[in-house]
Amino acid sequence: MPTYRAPVRDTLFVLRDVLGYGRYDNLPGFADASPDVLEAILAEGARLAENVMQPLNRAGDTEGCTRHEDGSVSTPKGFARAYRHYCEGGWMGLSAPAGYGGQGLPYLIHSAVGEYLSSANMALMMYPGLTQGAIAAILTHGTDAQKSRFLPKMIDGTWTGTMNLTEPHCGTDLGLLRTKAVPNGDGSYKISGQKIFISAGEHDLSENIVHLVLARIEGAPDGTKGISLFIVPKLKLDEGGNPAGPNGVSCGALEEKMGIHGNATCVMNYDAAQGTLLGTENGGLKAMFTMMNEARLGVGMQGLAIAEAAYQHAADYARERLQGRALTGVKAPGEKADPIIVHPDIRRMLMTMRAVNEAGRALILWTALQSDIAHRSEDEAERAQAEDHLALMTPVIKGVLTDKGFDHAVMAQQVFGGHGYIEEHGMSQFVRDARITQIYEGANGIQALDLVGRKLPQDGGRAAQAFFATVGEFCETHRADEKMAPYTKALKKGLNDLQSATLWLMQNAMQKPDNAGAASYDYMHLLGLVALGYMWGRTVKTAQEGLAEGGEDTSFLEEKLVLGRFFMERVMPETGAHLARIASGAETVMALPAEAF
Repeated sequence: MPTYRAPVRDTLFVLRDVLGYGRYDNLPGFADASPDVLEAILAEGARLAENVMQPLNRAGDTEGCTRHEDGSVSTPKGFARAYRHYCEGGWMGLSAPAGYGGQGLPYLIHSAVGEYLSSANMALMMYPGLTQGAIAAILTHGTDAQKSRFLPKMIDGTWTGTMNLTEPHCGTDLGLLRTKAVPNGDGSYKISGQKIFISAGEHDLSENIVHLVLARIEGAPDGTKGISLFIVPKLKLDEGGNPAGPNGVSCGALEEKMGIHGNATCVMNYDAAQGTLLGTENGGLKAMFTMMNEARLGVGMQGLAIAEAAYQHAADYARERLQGRALTGVKAPGEKADPIIVHPDIRRMLMTMRAVNEAGRALILWTALQSDIAHRSEDEAERAQAEDHLALMTPVIKGVLTDKGFDHAVMAQQVFGGHGYIEEHGMSQFVRDARITQIYEGANGIQALDLVGRKLPQDGGRAAQAFFATVGEFCETHRADEKMAPYTKALKKGLNDLQSATLWLMQNAMQKPDNAGAASYDYMHLLGLVALGYMWGRTVKTAQEGLAEGGEDTSFLEEKLVLGRFFMERVMPETGAHLARIASGAETVMALPAEAF
């Protein structure tokens, strides 16, 4: 049975030492979470994850959700109690504005705790996770009346939220959607249509569910230009804002899925349901992307979370499972075999998982910090730089960390050998749950196209050039430092490959768009490797400084040096393969006629 230990020590090292958390106490919310308070919050979040959420993970997978004849849905046994525990602890409103009942703490802290909770029980944490995205959309685009009406009860967890985009005939191409909105004449609309794949669409955890629904107002332009976003609660609200009966919203079916069985993924039917416009008429995509961008960062974090949980279980198993003898001689003379952790190939898998996980954690937290700067800083230039970082890194974090998350779940399963294929060990659930992260909130191929087609050339390539400069400056600053050489040389080589790939795209993509399409997936992973390598560079430098100062964390810091070197020697060289594929162009990719497949 899998267990989980929240990596609080590693998170604190990244926040306090690598990112310099204390330097940002001038930003609103940071002063309220001093280093001591930060540590206490992480410790309490770890206890919630380990003691409340994780014990329900396996049972939630085997039991799943149940739809009843009246269309209501029951979540697995214990989920409702755990959700109440989560809400009573104030976790839903950790970073939400105090004016609506939140605590106003940094999004950075919300992200750190979010990793622990998703590692412990990803399916359960999707219910409040979708709500967080809906809160963000209403905060950004809602009227004062809408904010007052919906946010307090969503922030305290009494109500939950969803996002409704996909329809049976359209997924990524939202311009094809058919759900319609008919004005009632009083500022409200009747929403009619069907949505599919709606996570947390119906359940028994909350009193009401606030659906954010994309629909087309009668007479609106075709395509994406004619899409609007509506707030459509499951239950109508009376003048006092209290639930007052059904609203023409129902769950038609639960999807039969490969994983995340504890989350209710619904077919949602809207039959003249009453809704109100969120944002501007025909401005639905802009409003929805506020929610989607937050969700994409959250899904990237899910990739890391699953990879960390799977890694921990694999490492525990490798220390205990006896099989064969070490190539260098007997390591457990009192046993008939040595533990499999002595074998280089097992070490290769464990080291790969851990090295990427730790860099991924640092990258997510660095990006969460940029979100806080973008939303809280009074310095316009500082906010602009942070927004550039978010735009560039959001598709990278979503695409790369979820691909790695699935790969690492499979790798962890491989450590178990045949036992990994047996359900009782729990490794199958990690693989099945991780798989969806590569698909929802925009499949990873779409993330790659978004990166290359939109984010890379945006504002004349300003965000990418700033990132290149940041990494290049780091390498140059430490070029003469012999202790840093094993790290900076490999990082500089990766940066050179990334810049060469960028130049190739500039020279070859405009006149032949298929070149950009064929290169996009490799480019996303190439940029991701350099970003992860940069985080290892910063981590290693911080660890070296800590070792020079002395202290009690010697073994912890020395582990960072080894893991960072492993990443640079065994993972970073993949940038060369990505560059070679990019530079080969699209000719062979597009050569065969469709009928040849």
